[in-house]
This record gives sequence, C-alpha cells and structure tokens, in this order.
Amino acid sequence: MAIETHYKLAGVMGWPVAHSRSPVIHNHWIAEHGLRGAYVLLPVQPDQLAQALRALPVLGFAGCNLTIPHKVAALDLVDRVDPLARRIGAINTIVVEADGTLVGRNTDSFGYIQSLLQSQPDWRATHGPAVVVGAGGASRAVIVGLMDQGVPEIRLTNRSWAKAHDLAQEFGGPVQAVPWAERHAALAGAALLVNTTNQGMYGEPELDLCLDDLPTHALVSDIIYVPLETPMLAAARQRGNSTVDGLGMLLHQARAAFEAWFGVLPAATPTLRAKVQATLIP
Repeated sequence: MAIETHYKLAGVMGWPVAHSRSPVIHNHWIAEHGLRGAYVLLPVQPDQLAQALRALPVLGFAGCNLTIPHKVAALDLVDRVDPLARRIGAINTIVVEADGTLVGRNTDSFGYIQSLLQSQPDWRATHGPAVVVGAGGASRAVIVGLMDQGVPEIRLTNRSWAKAHDLAQEFGGPVQAVPWAERHAALAGAALLVNTTNQGMYGEPELDLCLDDLPTHALVSDIIYVPLETPMLAAARQRGNSTVDGLGMLLHQARAAFEAWFGVLPAATPTLRAKVQATLIP
C-alpha cells in the first residue's frame, strides 16, 4: 500500500459535469491506496475555461480531467501538449507540474485498447481490419490507439462523408473513409467493429447498422456505457460475436490519469467495475 503525506486534489472539469462517474472511480482508488487527497466535480462554463485552468496551480490541484465541451478548446490554453494528445486533437487530462506548468494529455487511446485486452486477452491488432463508426473526438482517440497497435486497415464510416474523408486524409496510413451508404458492406472480413457515436445511448436512437456481413469471429465494441449493452452489442451477442461494452474504456482511461497525478497506476478491478455499474441505471 502506498502512503502519501501530501494532500492532493484532482477533479473533472466540464459543463455540465454532475453526471460524471469519475469521482466514484478516483476516490475509490484514493482510499484503496491509502492516499491523502480528493477528486471533485468542477462545473466550468466554456467562457470561463481559461480562468479555471489557470486557477489549478493556485488552488493546489495536481491536475484534472476534461470532458464535454472542453477537450478541444483546452489545446490552446495549456502550456504544453504531449505528442499523443496533439495527434488525437483533444485533451482529456491536465497535469500540473511543480512550477505550475499545465501539460495536456489524452488517455482515451490507452483506455480503449486496455478495455479490449482486459475483456478479450487474446485480441490482437493483426487479426484483421477494423471498422470504426463515427468521426468525432472519441473516434480520433480510438483510431490513434488502433493505429499504434498496428491494425492493418481501418475502415472509417460516418453519416457526414466530409468528416470521415477529412479524418482519413489527416491520419493517412491504414485509415480509409467509407461512404455511409456502404457501411453495411464494409463489415465484410472485419475483425473488429467499434461504435464511437452516441447512437444506442440511453435516450438516443439505435445505430443503423446491419451486421449480416460481419464475421461471427469479429470482436464488437461500443464506447457507450449507458446502457452497458447497447442494441448493437445485443445484436452482435445474439449472432455469436464477442462484445466489449464502454465501461472498460472509462475505467482504463482513468487509470493513466490517476497515475500522472498520484504516482500510482491503479487496477480496474471487478469491485470497482461493480461500484460504477451500480450508478448506471438510467
């Protein structure tokens, strides 16, 4: 058990932010490792983001997470952005260095890949092509994670062709844009399917995607965690595909942030998962 004598603060900054499960996760780890500190909600309106970030060192914060709508705006407000966050084009974690310097990081790629490996230890990037649905901020993190793992082909499809095309042009390499009208056929031969949109989230319509052409050995994942089993995951499970829900990504992205602030890399244990899952009933 680690013992920390210095009291440390961290939190999650967003607008709104009351729905965040991050305090449950981080305060669990603080207690588990015998640390002196707390993780709190930081509701900050967009026009006050710069002031709030500059207040972090003054208030004694070790750093904070960023959520909607601050992840992109913060790129121009911190002192330094690490290369991975720059590639992704968004920040979800800020670390306050000893001299007050604000460093922007992104732990979402780490979180996504670790969620796959924890749920499906035999998953390998070399198993075959991946299909990524959506071209927003979460998609960027997932794509970078898959590229860095060595996925040979990433088929990116989005309702807006321009967004998919531009993102594929930006990343290059294995990323290819697929028109929305061809999304069903794009599943043929795929080894991984991931939904990065909000379609299928509680209160949102289902993702309009037919799985008929998807091989039954393909892994199907969704970054949504309310509900834990989205309609897409339910359909995939019923046809024999292995599935990974979005809660694992939430837990694992938090691990890397916690380590940056508190110096301990915590575990995403079944106990913690159950504690967070208990808060997810819509």
